[in-house]
Amino acid sequence: MNVKAGRIAGDWLGHPGTQALCAALEAAGHRALFVGGCVRNAVLGQPVDDIDIATDARPPAVTQTAEAAGFKVVPTGIDHGTVTVIAGGRPHEVTTFRRDVSTDGRHAIIAFSDRLEEDAARRDFTMNALYADARGLLTDPLNGLPDLLARRVRFVGEPVARIREDYLRILRFFRFQARFGDPAEGFDPDGLAACAAEAEGLATLSKERIGAEMRKLLAAPDPAPAVATMALTGILGRVLPGANPQALGPFLHLSQDAGLAADALARLAALGGDHPADALRLSRAEARRLDRLRDAATSSMRGSEVGYRLGLTEGLFAMVLRSALLEAPLSGLDEVRVGAAAKFPLRASDLPGLEGAALGQRLRQMEQRWIESGFTLTKADLLA
Repeated sequence: MNVKAGRIAGDWLGHPGTQALCAALEAAGHRALFVGGCVRNAVLGQPVDDIDIATDARPPAVTQTAEAAGFKVVPTGIDHGTVTVIAGGRPHEVTTFRRDVSTDGRHAIIAFSDRLEEDAARRDFTMNALYADARGLLTDPLNGLPDLLARRVRFVGEPVARIREDYLRILRFFRFQARFGDPAEGFDPDGLAACAAEAEGLATLSKERIGAEMRKLLAAPDPAPAVATMALTGILGRVLPGANPQALGPFLHLSQDAGLAADALARLAALGGDHPADALRLSRAEARRLDRLRDAATSSMRGSEVGYRLGLTEGLFAMVLRSALLEAPLSGLDEVRVGAAAKFPLRASDLPGLEGAALGQRLRQMEQRWIESGFTLTKADLLA
């Protein structure tokens, strides 16, 4: 943990642009407090990518102050109180303190606030309601620091109320548990019970939002326990009908054994599902890749052919997936490497007199002979 005397530290905190922006807001009589993921990750000693700043200044005042200091301002979410300030080449999302006026489970109508406590009360989890000033001094209005230090993912206030404000928080609860939760302690029981009770609300969300959140969940270091719990509560079946988490754990371990990096889409292939491309609004490229992995894993192709047809990384993923689905020892990886390095020795120009469909069919036949020979047939052999 990276907290000393109630302060956080990090290279991002001392960035000249970041400090200059905070100084400009404070000089104009406003508060400038880091909030959310940058504070949470700093406490945990993890990398900080996005910098969010909460302030009592209204968006026009933020814009005027930032531009007067020479920074570029982009009104990325001005209706919700957010402007992006580019300071020292780094983007900062600056958002006015807010409170919820009404919500419908997907969107909130907000009002600006002057009170930090109201801003904290509308956040999802206590570990995300930590603030820090430009000097790194922590402010913890909801006592979220003990939860974060214990890696306890807990809703702010009443879990059902938080979920009904935005049903995506059900999926965020599982993602945050996978990413930040203590595996030994497991899920917060009140939060888990609320997610299960409110699961019908997931039907009100767009498939794009669900898909984006599921990608983030599957990109966690070890999402298997969280996904298994989603299945037990019926939540997984609501967002990804037909999915089976049984192969996910073995797939994760075998992927590590094969030296493969974390890959959310490959992990999705291990889950399966009836129509995952539609359920999660995958892009066409993602859908094609998912189908290739599943088809190769469930085919009878030798590892060498898998490597030749899919390439090295995809071929390795397919063989790992095959082992996970079959609950079999990992094998065929060396064959994949051989196939991935093989180059078919023939081109269309080597078959004069053929064209169109006949040419394509002949090339495919000869390519299959070459693959079945273990890539040993030469050009001369094939043309003989």
